Amino acid sequence: MTATRVDADVIRRLPKAVLHDHLDGGLRPATVVELADAVGHQLPTTDPDELAAWYFEAANSGDLVRYIATFEHTLAVMQHREGLLRVAEEYVLDLAADGVVYAEVRYAPELNTRGGLTLNEVVETVQEGLAAGMAKAAAAGTPVRVGTLLCGMRMFDRVREAADLAVAYRDAGVVGFDIAGAEDGFPPADHLDAFEHLRRESVPFTIHAGEAHGLPSIHQALQVCGAQRIGHGVRLTEDIVDGKLGRLASWVRDRRIALEMCPTSNLQTGCATSIAEHPITALKDLGFRVTLNTDNRLVSGTTMTREMSLLVEEAGWTVEDLRTVTVNAVKSAFLPFDERKALIEDVVLPGYAAAL
Repeated sequence: MTATRVDADVIRRLPKAVLHDHLDGGLRPATVVELADAVGHQLPTTDPDELAAWYFEAANSGDLVRYIATFEHTLAVMQHREGLLRVAEEYVLDLAADGVVYAEVRYAPELNTRGGLTLNEVVETVQEGLAAGMAKAAAAGTPVRVGTLLCGMRMFDRVREAADLAVAYRDAGVVGFDIAGAEDGFPPADHLDAFEHLRRESVPFTIHAGEAHGLPSIHQALQVCGAQRIGHGVRLTEDIVDGKLGRLASWVRDRRIALEMCPTSNLQTGCATSIAEHPITALKDLGFRVTLNTDNRLVSGTTMTREMSLLVEEAGWTVEDLRTVTVNAVKSAFLPFDERKALIEDVVLPGYAAAL
């Protein structure tokens, strides 16, 4: 099947896997409006459609720091148990409706404590909401498995606390760890103690790197901190000249280190100039283990179906390419090997065969 024949209906039916998606960046606009009213938070607009448009326009600044600033309003409605439960449950249901069969959702518990919840209460509430969403999705015939990545905010001083939470809840739905926030000026090695602790406790982690900062960020994440995956990593192409890989790029490709790439988000933050020229295509063609992700569905006005459709329409991707990145994502999921293998063999590959 050629790219021109892969229409949106086919793509919507394809099983999908997403590794890089933020809980506080994927709320339903109507939910933000309702919860904001309940807690007395003022929004730019109370019309859900207008709010969705505001998010997308505000995020299209070409600047990562301004992009992150749009989260003020989603976080404001995620400070109490009721809001967290609803957001987490709807998160799962929205992914299931988009054909996602496996997802890892990430968030920073420290950002949800302004309403009096403890860090532990935040984690337990989110897990409760995710479980409710998974049960409803399964009952509706659209099962999706969702694991949690806890984040530390790299520009603050509670990263080790977040890492401790990941260790404590690794048998209760938390599958890994990440650091998020402004990348430039806040190198991952600043939090080396947290990563060393995670390695000692055998908890896998990914690190946002190679987005707002270049190759040194990726090198530190991998060679100093020991990350198993890289969040974004678009600037790895700076180590590739005329198809010849430098030492860092070779290391990433040879060791099958997954790159969690988010095309629309990267356009918004100025890390890429177009979908057609986004590094994900070149890296895929060079044999890197690239994965396709949404990053923040509300902020970027996107879904996995939309991200796939854009690559088909503007970068010439085929259905085989879409299957490759989906298998890549499941292979690199923070799950036991036998569970990853079963997802690929029993869900992903048969799902592609059935959709076509």
